[in-house]
Amino acid sequence: MSASPMATAHSGTGAQLRHVLGHLLTPLLMCIGMGLAYLGAFHAPAPHDLRVDVVGSGPSAQVLAQTLNDKGDGALDVRTVGDRATARQQLEDREIYGAYVPGAEPELLVASAGSDTTATVVEKVFTGIAAQQGAPLKVTDVVPVASGDPTGQGLFFLLVALSIGSYASVAVIGGAGAVLALRLRALLAVGMSLVVSAIGAVFAGPLFHLVDQGLAGVWAMSWLYSAGILLVGVGLHTFLKRWTTLGVMVLFVMLNFTSSGGIFRPELQSGFFAALHSFWNGAGFIEGARGHVYFEGNGVGRSVLVLALWFVAGAAVMGAAALAEAARRGKQPGAAVRGEDAVEEELEEAVGV
Repeated sequence: MSASPMATAHSGTGAQLRHVLGHLLTPLLMCIGMGLAYLGAFHAPAPHDLRVDVVGSGPSAQVLAQTLNDKGDGALDVRTVGDRATARQQLEDREIYGAYVPGAEPELLVASAGSDTTATVVEKVFTGIAAQQGAPLKVTDVVPVASGDPTGQGLFFLLVALSIGSYASVAVIGGAGAVLALRLRALLAVGMSLVVSAIGAVFAGPLFHLVDQGLAGVWAMSWLYSAGILLVGVGLHTFLKRWTTLGVMVLFVMLNFTSSGGIFRPELQSGFFAALHSFWNGAGFIEGARGHVYFEGNGVGRSVLVLALWFVAGAAVMGAAALAEAARRGKQPGAAVRGEDAVEEELEEAVGV
């Protein structure tokens, strides 16, 4: 005895509802992940071991430095330096984040190009010290940001644009391009990274003037950064399928933006995000671009190495994907040709959130 049309319709609706509810798990996980990452990284920035100097070699400078260390309870790492010129050089070498010159007319040296938020924290600390001495504080920015980036956070928002262009391309290449051979997907990934980085260079230079010099170097690092994301993401799609978007968002948004140092440097963050800053690709781009544009190449070599290692990791993931797909084809000769409905479903899952 066949089922009634109404029962069949109800059964079909129930199956479709379960299908939709299953797919809604992805945005819920994104919501939880974004909340944990962004609030965990940004909701309560506080300095720890923030390296600053007091200029002077006499007993008063030593006492001030020790007092700040004692009162800071680990927030500051205060040392003395003999003269203003040495302190300025250490700022330009990115070894310290501020230098206080005590006296009748106290002065604070900062380098806002290294991190505007860090410079602001240092200024707040020493404004209070100068006020206790009954004198206004003169602030000298020895390495200022570009004229088109007054907040000093333009490179971070450039990072956001590069990241979105890259991981959104992963969704399309992995979904709509899944029927293509892996070598063609790899070529598309490299090609899209060139396009995304070129767009980033236009943003950074002629359009918004985020940098006043070194645009070619910023473009090169943008390409290396974007290519790493695309290769890792396209390779992971072979293994993660419809979970690829969630995976690349965890890697290149949740953990990446929060540890990049574009908003708060690691000296103002918890140990987890401070640790990620030392080897994550977003931090490699931000610190590399800062060093190249503002600090005469200081620290660029290490940052480029970080970006290159992510590129190598992407190539390795692509190699693993090639082996996995070859093994699948050996077991199921027809597996390389997927149904149009399956491709569309995967693409919808990847780009619809």
